[in-house]
Amino acid sequence: MLGGVNIYKIINVLFLTLFLYTGILHPDRRYGGVLIISSSSVPKSFNPIVAKETSTTFITGFIFEGLTTTDAVTQRVKPNLAKSWKVDSSGKEWTFYLRRDVFWNDGVQFTANDVKFTFDRLIFNPDIPTSSRDVFTIDNGQIQVRVIDRFTVRFILPDRFAPFLRLMGQEILPEHKYRKIVDERKFSFAMGLDSKPQDIVGTGPFMLEDFRPGEWVILKKNNYYWKHDLQGNKLPYLDRIIILTISDQNLSLLKFKKGELDMISLRAQDYLLLRRAKIPEIKFFNAGPSLGSEFLIFNQNLDSNIPDYKKEWFRNTNFKRAVSCAIDRKTIINNIFAGLGYPLYGPVNESVTEFYNPKIKKFEYNLKRAERYLSEAGFHKDSDGLLYDQKGNQVSFSLLTNSNNSERIEQANLIRNDLEKLGMKVNFLPVDFNSLVTRINATKNWEAIMIGLTGGIDPHFGKNVWTTGGHLHLWNLDSPRSVYRWEKEIDRIFEDAARELDQKKRKLLYDRWQEIMSENQVMTFTATSAVLYGVRDKFGNLRPTVYGGLFHNIEEIYIRK
Repeated sequence: MLGGVNIYKIINVLFLTLFLYTGILHPDRRYGGVLIISSSSVPKSFNPIVAKETSTTFITGFIFEGLTTTDAVTQRVKPNLAKSWKVDSSGKEWTFYLRRDVFWNDGVQFTANDVKFTFDRLIFNPDIPTSSRDVFTIDNGQIQVRVIDRFTVRFILPDRFAPFLRLMGQEILPEHKYRKIVDERKFSFAMGLDSKPQDIVGTGPFMLEDFRPGEWVILKKNNYYWKHDLQGNKLPYLDRIIILTISDQNLSLLKFKKGELDMISLRAQDYLLLRRAKIPEIKFFNAGPSLGSEFLIFNQNLDSNIPDYKKEWFRNTNFKRAVSCAIDRKTIINNIFAGLGYPLYGPVNESVTEFYNPKIKKFEYNLKRAERYLSEAGFHKDSDGLLYDQKGNQVSFSLLTNSNNSERIEQANLIRNDLEKLGMKVNFLPVDFNSLVTRINATKNWEAIMIGLTGGIDPHFGKNVWTTGGHLHLWNLDSPRSVYRWEKEIDRIFEDAARELDQKKRKLLYDRWQEIMSENQVMTFTATSAVLYGVRDKFGNLRPTVYGGLFHNIEEIYIRK
Protein backbone atom coordinates (compact mmCIF):
# COMPACT_ATOMS: atom_id res chain seq x y z
CA MET A 1 0.00 0.00 0.00
CA LEU A 2 1.32 3.43 -0.95
CA GLY A 3 -0.64 6.41 0.31
CA GLY A 4 -3.70 4.20 0.74
CA VAL A 5 -3.50 3.01 -2.89
CA ASN A 6 -2.74 -0.57 -3.82
CA ILE A 7 0.10 -0.38 -6.33
CA TYR A 8 -0.34 -4.06 -7.27
CA LYS A 9 -3.94 -3.43 -8.29
CA ILE A 10 -2.85 -0.57 -10.54
CA ILE A 11 -0.08 -2.66 -12.10
CA ASN A 12 -2.42 -5.61 -12.67
CA VAL A 13 -4.95 -3.38 -14.42
CA LEU A 14 -2.17 -1.93 -16.56
CA PHE A 15 -0.94 -5.39 -17.52
CA LEU A 16 -4.45 -6.50 -18.52
CA THR A 17 -4.95 -3.37 -20.57
CA LEU A 18 -1.55 -3.72 -22.20
CA PHE A 19 -2.15 -7.40 -22.98
CA LEU A 20 -5.33 -6.58 -24.86
CA TYR A 21 -3.81 -3.47 -26.44
CA THR A 22 -0.57 -5.08 -27.62
CA GLY A 23 -2.29 -8.24 -28.77
CA ILE A 24 -4.41 -6.32 -31.24
CA LEU A 25 -2.01 -3.62 -32.42
CA HIS A 26 1.41 -5.16 -31.97
CA PRO A 27 1.86 -8.65 -33.38
CA ASP A 28 5.65 -8.28 -32.90
CA ARG A 29 6.37 -10.03 -29.59
CA ARG A 30 8.84 -7.32 -28.57
CA TYR A 31 6.07 -4.80 -28.00
CA GLY A 32 4.32 -4.18 -24.72
CA GLY A 33 5.03 -4.48 -21.04
CA VAL A 34 5.92 -2.30 -18.07
CA LEU A 35 9.30 -1.45 -16.57
CA ILE A 36 9.19 -0.80 -12.80
CA ILE A 37 12.12 1.12 -11.33
CA SER A 38 12.63 3.52 -8.43
CA SER A 39 13.90 7.00 -7.63
CA SER A 40 15.21 8.06 -4.23
CA SER A 41 13.44 11.43 -4.27
CA VAL A 42 10.47 13.27 -5.74
CA PRO A 43 11.12 15.47 -8.80
CA LYS A 44 10.94 19.21 -8.12
CA SER A 45 9.13 19.81 -11.42
CA PHE A 46 8.96 18.51 -15.00
CA ASN A 47 10.78 21.56 -16.35
CA PRO A 48 14.20 20.62 -17.80
CA ILE A 49 15.20 24.25 -18.39
CA VAL A 50 15.16 25.32 -14.74
CA ALA A 51 16.02 21.90 -13.25
CA LYS A 52 19.10 21.82 -11.03
CA GLU A 53 18.61 18.41 -9.40
CA THR A 54 18.87 14.86 -10.70
CA SER A 55 15.48 13.93 -9.24
CA THR A 56 13.95 16.10 -11.99
CA THR A 57 16.34 15.39 -14.85
CA PHE A 58 16.01 11.64 -14.26
CA ILE A 59 12.35 11.97 -15.28
CA THR A 60 12.69 14.64 -17.98
CA GLY A 61 15.42 12.58 -19.67
CA PHE A 62 12.71 10.19 -20.88
CA ILE A 63 10.54 13.04 -22.21
CA PHE A 64 12.83 15.62 -23.87
CA GLU A 65 15.68 15.46 -26.38
CA GLY A 66 18.40 17.62 -27.94
CA LEU A 67 19.83 18.11 -31.41
CA THR A 68 22.71 15.79 -30.55
CA THR A 69 23.27 13.09 -27.99
CA THR A 70 26.31 11.35 -26.51
CA ASP A 71 26.54 7.69 -27.43
CA ALA A 72 26.64 5.90 -24.08
CA VAL A 73 28.87 3.12 -25.46
CA THR A 74 31.42 5.04 -27.56
CA GLN A 75 31.03 8.35 -25.65
CA ARG A 76 31.08 10.12 -29.02
CA VAL A 77 28.59 12.80 -30.03
CA LYS A 78 26.05 11.55 -32.56
CA PRO A 79 23.01 12.99 -34.37
CA ASN A 80 19.63 13.07 -32.67
CA LEU A 81 16.94 15.64 -33.56
CA ALA A 82 19.51 17.02 -35.99
CA LYS A 83 20.39 14.47 -38.67
CA SER A 84 23.67 16.22 -39.53
CA TRP A 85 25.66 19.43 -39.12
CA LYS A 86 28.62 21.34 -40.48
CA VAL A 87 30.97 23.97 -39.10
CA ASP A 88 32.57 26.71 -41.20
CA SER A 89 36.32 27.36 -41.50
CA SER A 90 36.26 29.92 -38.67
CA GLY A 91 34.92 27.31 -36.28
CA LYS A 92 32.29 29.79 -35.11
CA GLU A 93 29.29 29.04 -37.35
CA TRP A 94 27.51 25.73 -36.85
CA THR A 95 24.65 24.78 -39.16
CA PHE A 96 22.31 21.96 -38.10
CA TYR A 97 20.02 20.11 -40.51
CA LEU A 98 16.99 18.85 -38.62
CA ARG A 99 15.07 15.64 -39.09
CA ARG A 100 11.76 16.11 -40.88
CA ASP A 101 10.03 13.14 -39.25
CA VAL A 102 10.01 14.42 -35.66
CA PHE A 103 6.74 15.35 -33.96
CA TRP A 104 6.04 16.57 -30.44
CA ASN A 105 4.04 14.15 -28.35
CA ASP A 106 0.91 16.26 -29.01
CA GLY A 107 1.25 15.63 -32.77
CA VAL A 108 2.69 19.02 -33.84
CA GLN A 109 5.77 18.89 -36.09
CA PHE A 110 9.17 19.84 -34.69
CA THR A 111 10.92 22.67 -36.61
CA ALA A 112 13.83 25.10 -36.47
CA ASN A 113 11.54 27.65 -34.79
CA ASP A 114 11.42 25.41 -31.72
CA VAL A 115 15.23 25.46 -31.54
CA LYS A 116 15.41 29.24 -31.81
CA PHE A 117 12.63 29.61 -29.23
CA THR A 118 14.47 27.35 -26.75
CA PHE A 119 17.66 29.37 -26.93
CA ASP A 120 16.40 32.92 -27.45
CA ARG A 121 13.32 32.84 -25.22
CA LEU A 122 14.31 30.29 -22.57
CA ILE A 123 18.07 29.78 -22.17
CA PHE A 124 19.09 33.39 -22.84
CA ASN A 125 16.06 34.87 -21.10
CA PRO A 126 17.37 36.74 -18.01
CA ASP A 127 14.00 36.27 -16.29
CA ILE A 128 14.40 32.48 -16.31
CA PRO A 129 16.84 30.95 -13.76
CA THR A 130 18.62 28.33 -15.83
CA SER A 131 22.14 26.99 -15.39
CA SER A 132 22.26 26.34 -19.15
CA ARG A 133 22.79 30.06 -19.73
CA ASP A 134 26.19 29.93 -18.00
CA VAL A 135 27.27 26.91 -20.03
CA PHE A 136 26.31 28.51 -23.36
CA THR A 137 27.87 31.90 -22.53
CA ILE A 138 31.21 31.95 -24.35
CA ASP A 139 33.75 34.64 -23.43
CA ASN A 140 30.90 36.63 -21.90
CA GLY A 141 29.19 36.64 -25.30
CA GLN A 142 25.80 35.25 -26.30
CA ILE A 143 25.25 32.75 -29.10
CA GLN A 144 23.13 34.02 -32.00
CA VAL A 145 20.55 31.61 -33.40
CA ARG A 146 19.22 32.04 -36.94
CA VAL A 147 16.49 30.07 -38.68
CA ILE A 148 17.64 29.40 -42.24
CA ASP A 149 14.53 27.49 -43.22
CA ARG A 150 11.93 25.26 -41.57
CA PHE A 151 14.46 22.48 -40.97
CA THR A 152 17.79 24.32 -40.87
CA VAL A 153 19.16 26.38 -38.00
CA ARG A 154 22.49 28.17 -37.61
CA PHE A 155 24.38 29.04 -34.44
CA ILE A 156 26.90 31.89 -34.54
CA LEU A 157 29.34 31.67 -31.62
CA PRO A 158 31.42 34.52 -30.16
CA ASP A 159 34.50 32.28 -30.45
CA ARG A 160 35.54 28.74 -31.33
CA PHE A 161 34.17 26.39 -28.70
CA ALA A 162 35.04 22.70 -28.91
CA PRO A 163 32.48 21.40 -26.34
CA PHE A 164 29.65 23.04 -28.27
CA LEU A 165 28.60 19.93 -30.18
CA ARG A 166 28.25 17.87 -27.00
CA LEU A 167 26.33 20.71 -25.36
CA MET A 168 23.76 20.51 -28.13
CA GLY A 169 22.25 17.64 -26.21
CA GLN A 170 20.41 20.53 -24.52
CA GLU A 171 16.69 19.76 -24.32
CA ILE A 172 14.57 21.52 -26.95
CA LEU A 173 11.06 22.66 -25.98
CA PRO A 174 8.09 23.43 -28.28
CA GLU A 175 7.35 27.04 -29.13
CA HIS A 176 3.65 26.41 -29.77
CA LYS A 177 3.17 25.02 -26.26
CA TYR A 178 5.19 27.41 -24.09
CA ARG A 179 5.45 30.71 -26.00
CA LYS A 180 2.39 32.22 -24.34
CA ILE A 181 3.61 31.21 -20.87
CA VAL A 182 6.96 32.87 -21.56
CA ASP A 183 5.23 36.02 -22.84
CA GLU A 184 3.29 36.13 -19.57
CA ARG A 185 6.55 35.67 -17.60
CA LYS A 186 5.27 32.51 -15.96
CA PHE A 187 7.67 29.95 -17.42
CA SER A 188 9.93 29.70 -14.37
CA PHE A 189 6.98 28.19 -12.48
CA ALA A 190 5.48 26.28 -15.40
CA MET A 191 5.60 22.51 -15.84
CA GLY A 192 5.32 22.05 -12.09
CA LEU A 193 4.20 18.99 -10.18
CA ASP A 194 0.59 20.14 -10.45
CA SER A 195 0.74 20.11 -14.26
CA LYS A 196 -1.63 18.00 -16.31
CA PRO A 197 0.14 15.33 -18.39
CA GLN A 198 -0.82 17.14 -21.60
CA ASP A 199 1.06 20.21 -20.36
CA ILE A 200 4.40 18.37 -20.55
CA VAL A 201 5.26 18.17 -24.26
CA GLY A 202 8.51 16.70 -25.57
CA THR A 203 9.87 14.59 -28.43
CA GLY A 204 11.29 11.76 -26.27
CA PRO A 205 10.22 8.10 -26.30
CA PHE A 206 7.93 8.50 -23.27
CA MET A 207 5.51 11.08 -21.92
CA LEU A 208 3.93 11.82 -18.57
CA GLU A 209 0.78 9.83 -17.76
CA ASP A 210 0.37 10.12 -13.99
CA PHE A 211 2.15 11.53 -10.95
CA ARG A 212 1.49 11.14 -7.24
CA PRO A 213 3.91 13.00 -4.94
CA GLY A 214 5.93 10.64 -2.78
CA GLU A 215 4.48 7.59 -4.54
CA TRP A 216 5.15 7.34 -8.26
CA VAL A 217 5.63 8.82 -11.69
CA ILE A 218 4.07 6.87 -14.54
CA LEU A 219 5.27 7.43 -18.10
CA LYS A 220 3.63 6.00 -21.18
CA LYS A 221 5.04 5.51 -24.66
CA ASN A 222 4.96 8.43 -27.07
CA ASN A 223 3.11 7.14 -30.13
CA TYR A 224 4.59 9.99 -32.19
CA TYR A 225 8.18 9.01 -31.38
CA TRP A 226 10.41 9.23 -34.45
CA LYS A 227 12.90 6.39 -33.98
CA HIS A 228 12.55 2.96 -35.64
CA ASP A 229 14.45 -0.30 -35.18
CA LEU A 230 16.58 -1.87 -37.92
CA GLN A 231 13.51 -3.59 -39.36
CA GLY A 232 11.64 -0.30 -39.61
CA ASN A 233 9.37 -0.95 -36.61
CA LYS A 234 8.39 2.03 -34.48
CA LEU A 235 10.03 2.50 -31.11
CA PRO A 236 9.82 2.33 -28.13
CA TYR A 237 8.92 -1.29 -27.45
CA LEU A 238 7.80 -0.80 -23.84
CA ASP A 239 4.38 0.67 -23.13
CA ARG A 240 5.03 2.15 -19.71
CA ILE A 241 7.63 2.99 -17.11
CA ILE A 242 6.55 3.12 -13.47
CA ILE A 243 9.00 5.00 -11.25
CA LEU A 244 8.29 4.41 -7.56
CA THR A 245 9.57 6.91 -5.00
CA ILE A 246 11.65 4.98 -2.44
CA SER A 247 14.02 7.11 -0.39
CA ASP A 248 15.64 4.28 1.57
CA GLN A 249 18.24 2.19 -0.25
CA ASN A 250 17.63 -0.81 1.99
CA LEU A 251 13.90 -0.72 1.24
CA SER A 252 14.67 -0.55 -2.50
CA LEU A 253 16.87 -3.62 -2.13
CA LEU A 254 14.12 -5.48 -0.29
CA LYS A 255 11.55 -4.62 -2.97
CA PHE A 256 13.96 -5.69 -5.68
CA LYS A 257 14.56 -9.05 -4.01
CA LYS A 258 10.79 -9.57 -3.68
CA GLY A 259 10.30 -8.84 -7.38
CA GLU A 260 8.56 -5.48 -6.92
CA LEU A 261 11.31 -3.62 -8.79
CA ASP A 262 12.90 -4.61 -12.10
CA MET A 263 16.25 -2.96 -11.52
CA ILE A 264 18.46 -1.50 -8.80
CA SER A 265 21.81 0.28 -8.55
CA LEU A 266 23.79 -1.72 -6.04
CA ARG A 267 26.32 -0.92 -3.35
CA ALA A 268 29.30 -3.25 -3.40
CA GLN A 269 28.31 -5.23 -0.28
CA ASP A 270 24.73 -5.65 -1.55
CA TYR A 271 26.05 -6.76 -4.94
CA LEU A 272 28.07 -9.55 -3.33
CA LEU A 273 25.25 -10.66 -1.03
CA LEU A 274 22.79 -10.91 -3.91
CA ARG A 275 25.23 -12.81 -6.08
CA ARG A 276 25.86 -15.30 -3.28
CA ALA A 277 22.10 -15.80 -2.95
CA LYS A 278 22.12 -17.16 -6.53
CA ILE A 279 18.64 -15.94 -7.40
CA PRO A 280 18.17 -17.32 -10.95
CA GLU A 281 15.89 -14.53 -12.23
CA ILE A 282 18.42 -11.78 -11.42
CA LYS A 283 21.21 -10.71 -13.76
CA PHE A 284 24.19 -8.64 -12.63
CA PHE A 285 26.33 -6.03 -14.39
CA ASN A 286 29.60 -4.40 -13.42
CA ALA A 287 29.87 -1.47 -15.85
CA GLY A 288 33.35 -0.39 -14.70
CA PRO A 289 34.81 2.50 -12.70
CA SER A 290 32.44 5.26 -11.68
CA LEU A 291 33.05 8.60 -13.41
CA GLY A 292 33.23 10.16 -9.95
CA SER A 293 36.40 10.58 -7.94
CA GLU A 294 37.43 10.65 -4.29
CA PHE A 295 40.45 12.56 -3.06
CA LEU A 296 42.32 14.11 -0.15
CA ILE A 297 43.17 17.80 -0.56
CA PHE A 298 45.22 20.25 1.50
CA ASN A 299 44.46 23.94 2.07
CA GLN A 300 47.00 26.04 0.15
CA ASN A 301 45.22 29.40 0.39
CA LEU A 302 47.66 32.09 1.50
CA ASP A 303 44.85 34.07 3.10
CA SER A 304 43.54 31.18 5.18
CA ASN A 305 43.85 31.33 8.97
CA ILE A 306 45.96 28.18 9.34
CA PRO A 307 49.58 28.60 10.60
CA ASP A 308 52.17 29.59 8.02
CA TYR A 309 54.33 26.56 8.71
CA LYS A 310 51.42 24.27 7.82
CA LYS A 311 50.88 26.20 4.60
CA GLU A 312 54.51 25.41 3.77
CA TRP A 313 53.85 21.68 4.25
CA PHE A 314 50.72 21.73 2.14
CA ARG A 315 52.47 23.60 -0.68
CA ASN A 316 55.45 21.22 -0.67
CA THR A 317 55.20 18.77 -3.57
CA ASN A 318 57.29 16.06 -1.90
CA PHE A 319 55.12 16.22 1.22
CA LYS A 320 52.04 15.55 -0.89
CA ARG A 321 53.79 12.81 -2.87
CA ALA A 322 54.64 11.13 0.42
CA VAL A 323 50.99 11.27 1.45
CA SER A 324 49.97 9.54 -1.80
CA CYS A 325 52.62 6.84 -1.33
CA ALA A 326 51.31 6.19 2.20
CA ILE A 327 47.72 5.53 1.11
CA ASP A 328 46.93 1.84 0.73
CA ARG A 329 44.36 1.99 -2.07
CA LYS A 330 44.13 -1.79 -2.29
CA THR A 331 42.93 -1.95 1.32
CA ILE A 332 40.41 0.83 0.67
CA ILE A 333 39.03 -1.12 -2.29
CA ASN A 334 38.89 -4.43 -0.41
CA ASN A 335 37.48 -3.09 2.87
CA ILE A 336 35.05 -0.45 1.62
CA PHE A 337 34.15 -1.53 -1.90
CA ALA A 338 34.34 -5.28 -1.24
CA GLY A 339 36.99 -5.57 -3.94
CA LEU A 340 34.69 -3.92 -6.47
CA GLY A 341 36.61 -0.70 -6.89
CA TYR A 342 39.47 0.87 -8.79
CA PRO A 343 42.54 2.84 -7.65
CA LEU A 344 42.73 6.49 -8.70
CA TYR A 345 45.87 8.49 -9.39
CA GLY A 346 44.54 11.39 -11.43
CA PRO A 347 41.39 13.38 -12.26
CA VAL A 348 40.33 11.11 -15.15
CA ASN A 349 39.94 7.34 -15.04
CA GLU A 350 39.73 4.61 -17.67
CA SER A 351 35.94 4.90 -18.02
CA VAL A 352 36.48 8.17 -19.91
CA THR A 353 37.83 6.52 -23.04
CA GLU A 354 38.16 9.73 -25.05
CA PHE A 355 40.40 11.66 -22.62
CA TYR A 356 42.02 9.23 -20.17
CA ASN A 357 45.81 9.42 -20.01
CA PRO A 358 47.19 6.08 -18.72
CA LYS A 359 50.78 7.38 -18.71
CA ILE A 360 50.50 9.78 -15.78
CA LYS A 361 52.91 9.30 -12.89
CA LYS A 362 51.37 7.05 -10.23
CA PHE A 363 52.49 7.50 -6.63
CA GLU A 364 51.45 4.06 -5.45
CA TYR A 365 51.52 2.59 -1.94
CA ASN A 366 55.14 2.39 -0.81
CA LEU A 367 56.06 3.52 2.72
CA LYS A 368 59.82 3.50 2.05
CA ARG A 369 59.32 5.76 -0.93
CA ALA A 370 57.06 8.01 1.16
CA GLU A 371 59.78 8.34 3.81
CA ARG A 372 62.33 9.31 1.14
CA TYR A 373 60.05 12.08 -0.14
CA LEU A 374 59.62 13.40 3.40
CA SER A 375 63.36 13.31 4.02
CA GLU A 376 63.99 15.24 0.78
CA ALA A 377 61.45 17.83 1.96
CA GLY A 378 63.29 18.30 5.26
CA PHE A 379 61.01 16.25 7.56
CA HIS A 380 62.35 13.79 10.11
CA LYS A 381 61.11 11.35 12.74
CA ASP A 382 62.15 11.99 16.32
CA SER A 383 62.80 9.38 18.99
CA ASP A 384 59.10 9.48 19.89
CA GLY A 385 58.25 8.15 16.40
CA LEU A 386 56.46 11.36 15.46
CA LEU A 387 57.19 13.43 12.36
CA TYR A 388 58.64 16.97 12.55
CA ASP A 389 59.54 19.64 10.01
CA GLN A 390 62.90 21.46 9.79
CA LYS A 391 61.74 24.07 12.33
CA GLY A 392 60.75 21.49 14.90
CA ASN A 393 57.00 21.70 14.32
CA GLN A 394 55.19 18.41 14.81
CA VAL A 395 53.28 17.34 11.67
CA SER A 396 49.71 17.39 12.89
CA PHE A 397 46.59 18.48 10.99
CA SER A 398 42.82 18.07 10.98
CA LEU A 399 41.05 16.02 8.33
CA LEU A 400 37.38 16.78 7.59
CA THR A 401 34.73 15.05 5.53
CA ASN A 402 30.95 15.15 5.28
CA SER A 403 29.17 13.17 7.98
CA ASN A 404 26.37 11.87 5.71
CA ASN A 405 28.70 9.76 3.55
CA SER A 406 29.60 6.52 5.33
CA GLU A 407 31.97 5.25 2.62
CA ARG A 408 33.91 8.53 2.67
CA ILE A 409 34.17 8.36 6.47
CA GLU A 410 35.56 4.84 6.20
CA GLN A 411 38.11 5.99 3.62
CA ALA A 412 39.19 8.90 5.80
CA ASN A 413 39.70 6.58 8.79
CA LEU A 414 41.86 4.23 6.74
CA ILE A 415 43.89 7.16 5.39
CA ARG A 416 44.40 8.49 8.92
CA ASN A 417 45.81 5.12 9.95
CA ASP A 418 48.05 5.07 6.86
CA LEU A 419 49.49 8.54 7.54
CA GLU A 420 50.12 7.77 11.21
CA LYS A 421 52.54 5.07 10.03
CA LEU A 422 54.70 7.95 8.77
CA GLY A 423 54.51 9.67 12.16
CA MET A 424 51.85 12.20 11.20
CA LYS A 425 49.10 13.01 13.69
CA VAL A 426 45.72 13.28 11.93
CA ASN A 427 42.68 14.58 13.80
CA PHE A 428 39.70 13.24 11.87
CA LEU A 429 36.34 15.00 12.18
CA PRO A 430 33.18 14.31 10.13
CA VAL A 431 31.04 17.47 9.84
CA ASP A 432 27.70 18.43 8.35
CA PHE A 433 27.97 18.85 4.56
CA ASN A 434 26.72 22.44 4.58
CA SER A 435 29.30 23.27 7.23
CA LEU A 436 31.99 21.70 5.06
CA VAL A 437 30.94 23.81 2.07
CA THR A 438 30.99 26.97 4.20
CA ARG A 439 34.53 26.23 5.34
CA ILE A 440 35.68 25.71 1.75
CA ASN A 441 33.92 28.66 0.11
CA ALA A 442 33.70 31.27 2.85
CA THR A 443 35.84 30.93 5.97
CA LYS A 444 38.62 28.77 4.46
CA ASN A 445 38.90 27.34 7.97
CA TRP A 446 40.20 23.87 7.12
CA GLU A 447 43.50 22.02 6.79
CA ALA A 448 42.70 18.83 4.88
CA ILE A 449 39.47 17.52 3.43
CA MET A 450 38.32 14.19 2.06
CA ILE A 451 35.76 14.90 -0.63
CA GLY A 452 34.78 13.92 -4.19
CA LEU A 453 33.60 15.10 -7.58
CA THR A 454 30.83 13.59 -9.70
CA GLY A 455 32.93 13.62 -12.90
CA GLY A 456 31.94 13.56 -16.54
CA ILE A 457 33.28 12.91 -20.03
CA ASP A 458 34.59 16.27 -21.24
CA PRO A 459 37.17 17.87 -18.90
CA HIS A 460 35.98 21.34 -19.94
CA PHE A 461 32.92 20.98 -17.76
CA GLY A 462 35.16 20.77 -14.71
CA LYS A 463 36.80 24.08 -15.57
CA ASN A 464 35.44 25.70 -12.40
CA VAL A 465 37.58 23.23 -10.40
CA TRP A 466 40.79 23.16 -12.41
CA THR A 467 41.37 26.81 -13.41
CA THR A 468 42.41 29.56 -11.03
CA GLY A 469 39.29 31.64 -11.64
CA GLY A 470 36.96 28.72 -10.91
CA HIS A 471 34.49 28.81 -8.03
CA LEU A 472 35.54 25.28 -6.99
CA HIS A 473 39.33 25.73 -7.22
CA LEU A 474 39.39 24.22 -3.75
CA TRP A 475 43.05 24.16 -2.81
CA ASN A 476 43.77 27.74 -3.85
CA LEU A 477 40.47 29.61 -3.90
CA ASP A 478 40.46 33.33 -4.70
CA SER A 479 44.18 33.70 -3.96
CA PRO A 480 45.78 35.17 -7.10
CA ARG A 481 48.92 36.00 -5.12
CA SER A 482 49.69 32.32 -4.73
CA VAL A 483 49.21 31.10 -8.30
CA TYR A 484 51.80 28.44 -9.16
CA ARG A 485 53.55 28.31 -12.49
CA TRP A 486 51.83 25.01 -13.23
CA GLU A 487 48.43 26.53 -12.37
CA LYS A 488 49.02 29.14 -15.06
CA GLU A 489 49.85 26.35 -17.50
CA ILE A 490 46.58 24.58 -16.64
CA ASP A 491 44.71 27.86 -17.24
CA ARG A 492 46.28 28.07 -20.72
CA ILE A 493 45.49 24.39 -21.41
CA PHE A 494 41.79 24.86 -20.68
CA GLU A 495 41.63 28.02 -22.78
CA ASP A 496 43.36 26.35 -25.73
CA ALA A 497 41.39 23.11 -25.44
CA ALA A 498 38.08 24.98 -25.47
CA ARG A 499 39.01 26.47 -28.86
CA GLU A 500 40.69 23.40 -30.36
CA LEU A 501 38.34 21.56 -32.74
CA ASP A 502 40.87 18.86 -33.68
CA GLN A 503 40.09 16.06 -31.25
CA LYS A 504 43.59 14.53 -31.29
CA LYS A 505 45.22 17.86 -30.46
CA ARG A 506 42.60 18.49 -27.81
CA LYS A 507 43.35 15.17 -26.13
CA LEU A 508 47.06 15.97 -26.05
CA LEU A 509 46.28 19.18 -24.18
CA TYR A 510 44.20 17.34 -21.59
CA ASP A 511 46.87 14.62 -21.36
CA ARG A 512 49.29 17.32 -20.23
CA TRP A 513 46.77 18.64 -17.68
CA GLN A 514 46.49 15.17 -16.11
CA GLU A 515 50.29 14.90 -15.98
CA ILE A 516 50.55 18.24 -14.17
CA MET A 517 47.89 17.27 -11.66
CA SER A 518 49.67 14.00 -10.89
CA GLU A 519 53.24 15.34 -10.79
CA ASN A 520 52.28 18.11 -8.36
CA GLN A 521 49.82 16.00 -6.36
CA VAL A 522 47.35 18.87 -6.38
CA MET A 523 44.82 16.35 -5.13
CA THR A 524 45.66 12.94 -3.73
CA PHE A 525 43.18 10.67 -5.46
CA THR A 526 42.26 7.46 -3.68
CA ALA A 527 39.76 5.01 -5.19
CA THR A 528 36.38 4.87 -6.86
CA SER A 529 33.68 2.24 -6.78
CA ALA A 530 32.47 0.09 -9.63
CA VAL A 531 29.08 0.93 -11.15
CA LEU A 532 26.95 -2.10 -10.23
CA TYR A 533 23.45 -3.11 -11.30
CA GLY A 534 21.00 -5.88 -10.59
CA VAL A 535 18.16 -6.43 -13.06
CA ARG A 536 15.45 -9.01 -13.54
CA ASP A 537 16.57 -11.35 -16.30
CA LYS A 538 13.69 -10.67 -18.68
CA PHE A 539 14.88 -7.70 -20.73
CA GLY A 540 16.39 -7.70 -24.20
CA ASN A 541 18.85 -5.19 -25.72
CA LEU A 542 20.46 -4.25 -22.38
CA ARG A 543 23.88 -2.65 -22.95
CA PRO A 544 24.75 -0.98 -19.61
CA THR A 545 27.58 1.54 -19.48
CA VAL A 546 29.14 3.77 -16.84
CA TYR A 547 28.07 6.91 -18.66
CA GLY A 548 24.56 5.93 -19.72
CA GLY A 549 23.56 3.52 -16.99
CA LEU A 550 21.33 0.51 -17.53
CA PHE A 551 18.59 2.10 -19.64
CA HIS A 552 20.38 4.65 -21.85
CA ASN A 553 18.80 2.95 -24.88
CA ILE A 554 15.36 2.76 -23.25
CA GLU A 555 13.51 2.93 -26.56
CA GLU A 556 15.20 -0.31 -27.71
CA ILE A 557 14.69 -2.31 -24.53
CA TYR A 558 11.96 -4.93 -24.54
CA ILE A 559 10.58 -7.68 -22.33
CA ARG A 560 11.31 -11.18 -23.60
CA LYS A 561 8.14 -13.20 -23.92
